[in-house]
Amino acid sequence: MKSFKVADFKAPLQEFDEATPQPSGTQVLIKVKAAGVCHSDLHIWEGGYDLGHGRKPLSLKDRGINLPLTMGHETVGEILAFGPDVKPTDQGDLKLGDVGLVYPWIGCGKCATCLAGDENMCLTPRSLGVYCDGGYSDHMLVPHPRYLLNLRGLDPASAAPYACSGVTTYSALKKVEQHFDTPIVMFGAGGLGLMALSLLKAMGGKGAIMVDIDARKREAAEKAGALATVDPKAPDALEQLAKKAGGPIRAVIDLVGNAATTQLGFDCLTKGGKLVIVGLFGGGATWALPLIPIKAVTIQGSYVGNLRETQELLDLVRAKKIPPIPVTTAPLNKANDALLQLQQGAVVGRTVLTP
Repeated sequence: MKSFKVADFKAPLQEFDEATPQPSGTQVLIKVKAAGVCHSDLHIWEGGYDLGHGRKPLSLKDRGINLPLTMGHETVGEILAFGPDVKPTDQGDLKLGDVGLVYPWIGCGKCATCLAGDENMCLTPRSLGVYCDGGYSDHMLVPHPRYLLNLRGLDPASAAPYACSGVTTYSALKKVEQHFDTPIVMFGAGGLGLMALSLLKAMGGKGAIMVDIDARKREAAEKAGALATVDPKAPDALEQLAKKAGGPIRAVIDLVGNAATTQLGFDCLTKGGKLVIVGLFGGGATWALPLIPIKAVTIQGSYVGNLRETQELLDLVRAKKIPPIPVTTAPLNKANDALLQLQQGAVVGRTVLTP
């Protein structure tokens, strides 16, 4: 089995050649068909998050991420073998040779949060590609068949991002559904933003105003059907947002998550509006605290989505025939290049490794 692992933070990924594992217990062995390269992978590779205000960065090592680690949490694979403890009832509609999307946001499986179906919020996570080995490999072990969602003919490279950017934006959009009759302002027109834009249409939303500093990404958003786009560095960005919205802005989804985007997002909201922060770029908030109660603004974080939402998302994609975001495929041995291109902001849509 060939894989590319983070052996040291901020160092080039290292190639490992090991024996292909055999599934034990309820595990499922898959042959990886596609593995998306996500911004979250950059944070893992860099080893932490910038908390701003002079604070010590949030260390991923201190959070239990051990090296070497095979990243990759947007993975699609072909089922090669089931572990000896997998029962027919565990398999559901899955059989050998089927191609499935891996749900990676796995928890302990025992706490009240996990038992309620919200494993992505577990305090002792076992997320694949984050805490356990993921999809930057030609083979991968999945802990249980329930974490494999049958693609039923969807293209593996196009479907892989649904495991993170897809379910992350779907879950964030559900948090502002009550405002779908007005334009939603979205910061970030990369892979997440383009995904959110297509899902918003399929979910019945009026549309989105996309905000991005990169002219190429704004152009991609316009081609994907954005109501309008805005350069946040423009001196009149706030005025542009108000004009292009054509009325009070009630919902903002920040897919970047830095001091500048959250400030502009907060500023453009009307009274009673909602700011949902998804991005992990980093830094500290700059809001004037009295304005939070004065504007009665809700500020909510949104962290990926649960297994139920991921299945809902795939059903929506099939029912609405949602067009995929732009995908650039690359061989597994180009994983380092893909990370660096993402770090440099050179990727429109998503790079997907295809072992």
